[in-house]
Amino acid sequence: MTVCELCGEEASSYLCARHREQLAARLAELPTLYAEVAECLVPRRSGWGEIVATRAAAGPRSPIDEDVLDTVNWGRAAEVVHLWRVDVQRERWPHHGPPPPAHLGDDARWLAMELQWIVDHYPAAGDLAREVSDLEGAARSIVGDPAPRRQRLGTCVAMTEEGVCGAVISRLPGQTELACRWCGYVYEGGAALLALAHFQASEAA
Repeated sequence: MTVCELCGEEASSYLCARHREQLAARLAELPTLYAEVAECLVPRRSGWGEIVATRAAAGPRSPIDEDVLDTVNWGRAAEVVHLWRVDVQRERWPHHGPPPPAHLGDDARWLAMELQWIVDHYPAAGDLAREVSDLEGAARSIVGDPAPRRQRLGTCVAMTEEGVCGAVISRLPGQTELACRWCGYVYEGGAALLALAHFQASEAA
């Protein structure tokens, strides 16, 4: 008799249907959650998604627990998920070389696409599910549960070499700095925000 490695209930594979569905949902949510972590922990000062922990000897103490920054960040999550992809691929296709480094979203999608094989044939499926659950829990401890939804403000009106950017502009609740995640333009000051709002109103008219 086969039992689920997480709950011990009788199952036809390494995970029961309930825990298989939970793992699939978590793999789908991880990239978004960790993008939210990057924005919730540290205000952007250079590139989007960068997390910088500054351990200054003097000056005001950061309100952020810098020990958390060392473990709850996009890079750490990407590393863990990629290592699972490497191991699953090694088990399924032992004659193939390891996959090249990839984006967190790419690795999570790859694992999700291979999930049926994983739950049926991969002995470490329970460990994978536990670690993905831990990554999700760590992210939600920062961004909240449920994760905050982004508010759509309109489209970017910044000029680029190709013309008006046009990417969607959005922000998290309470986020004070507004910038385009596509072209990097920062909307600073009331005039820039008024211009953004003006062009949205013009397009709607």
